[in-house]
Amino acid sequence: MNSSEIRKWTTHQTTPEVDREQTKHKKIYTKKNIKKGLSKGEKYLYIAFSILLIVVSAYIVSYASKSDTMNRQLQTFEGKVENQQYINEGLTFEVKELSRPERITKIAKEKGLKVQDAEVKQANRVND
Repeated sequence: MNSSEIRKWTTHQTTPEVDREQTKHKKIYTKKNIKKGLSKGEKYLYIAFSILLIVVSAYIVSYASKSDTMNRQLQTFEGKVENQQYINEGLTFEVKELSRPERITKIAKEKGLKVQDAEVKQANRVND
């Protein structure tokens, strides 16, 4: 045999001890299955956070809706109050117009009453 053939043959031929060491190394270097994705704990945290976010958002929308409704009612009531004040001012003016002394004496003469003094005094209302 040729010396080069012997070298090839000796390098390829291994002893049983070397084979065992190689198999041990292979077992050590096996690839681990790396699980991609989220763990159960992370999933629960994300779900809890999502639910909390939805609840808070719903509360904010509900609060904004209630405040908007209250503002609209307030504006309606303010409009009614202004209208009633306008009506009250008109009625106050009418009361002053109807309680003029000249008008009272005119109505008294039409009804046949005699006015001795030309002075008509208004009686003030007394609240008891």
